[in-house]
Amino acid sequence: MLRILFLMLLVLAGLILGPYISGNQGYVRIETATKVFEMSIVMLVVFFVVLMAIVYLLEWVVTRFLLLSRKSYQWMGNRKRKKAQKQTLQGLMKMTEGDYSKAEKLIGRNAKHSDEPILNFIKAAEAAQEKGDDFSANKYLIEASKLAGPNNVAVELARTRLLLKQGKLPAARSTIDSLLVLAPSNIDAMRLAIDIYLESKAYKALDELLDNIGQRSFLSSEEYEALEKQVDDGLLDEIMNEDGQEGLLSWWENQPNRRRRSIYVRTALIKRLLDTGDHQSAADVAVETIKKFEDEQLQGVFDQLTRIQVEESCKLVKLLIKRHKKAQEQYSDDYARALGYIYAREGVFDKAREYLKQALVHKECTVNDRIMALYVAEQLNDIELVTSIKSDNLKEMCIEPKPAIQALPLKEE
Repeated sequence: MLRILFLMLLVLAGLILGPYISGNQGYVRIETATKVFEMSIVMLVVFFVVLMAIVYLLEWVVTRFLLLSRKSYQWMGNRKRKKAQKQTLQGLMKMTEGDYSKAEKLIGRNAKHSDEPILNFIKAAEAAQEKGDDFSANKYLIEASKLAGPNNVAVELARTRLLLKQGKLPAARSTIDSLLVLAPSNIDAMRLAIDIYLESKAYKALDELLDNIGQRSFLSSEEYEALEKQVDDGLLDEIMNEDGQEGLLSWWENQPNRRRRSIYVRTALIKRLLDTGDHQSAADVAVETIKKFEDEQLQGVFDQLTRIQVEESCKLVKLLIKRHKKAQEQYSDDYARALGYIYAREGVFDKAREYLKQALVHKECTVNDRIMALYVAEQLNDIELVTSIKSDNLKEMCIEPKPAIQALPLKEE
């Protein structure tokens, strides 16, 4: 518009000034090495105006051509983008239907032209992995990395999932460790880390992760507690297998109060100490545990006490006798069972019989209780107790006990 106005002003100036300078036109002389150009000033102005008009016309033609090319390019780009968007939606539907081969082709075909090409490449990689094509999955992931650049959380999450599905645990472990540094509060990263650490039995790393997580919203209290127990068991087994009972005791002394207050960990520690044959250390931990917890919390400890072997004069036996006298009926049989087993292993069968009798009449009496009581009765030649136990066993099997038939004497020839 300004250019047109400029040309009109030039023409207007020529029309106005032309008559005034018509008598004094003068001339302009332009010489070159071989030619000489002469013209009046008016002709020079006219020539200049015409030349400018030609230049502006050429510029307009070129601009229109370029504008047309740009619009054509935009039209082609919009067409490809709409096509890519349509294919992406179709591919996602195919993934939902389980047709991963078709989904990969639809999502990955025009991924570069979609609104979010990185997500397209990630989804194409997931589809390829689901159909078992590791090579294509890695190829799509490389394309996504090129577009996203380094340290992209979405790409690294996808890479970790693919490595886990491919069974490449060491690589997945390395990737998830880096991802937790990059995005320490990312919930998906923490969930993946939990799965990878559990599968690779990296209990120390999982223990640190649980400390960092705390009871976050993405883990229910039941899930968190179950994970804590898995970590505790895993750590104890790992230490027991590598360092034995000395490693277990050293580990226990260095644990935080949270773990030392856990009845589950204490019970698990007693079990591992008994597995290593360290009955005295197991008894010491059991004494400390029984003193700190109520009877209803000690069921797991009672189960382990039936395995322990200590002297009848030790602190544990004295504490069990004391607690047995004060315990409610529903828990007194647990103390009686533990004392009966300990006395039986020490060969003090008289005392063992009295406690095992109490365990036998309780509704929670087990097969092992009857076996131990039968052993004690046989050692004491207590025929009445032996008969009673055998009779109870037959009744449980729905067999009515019958009196023994005496053998007839042989006739002399």
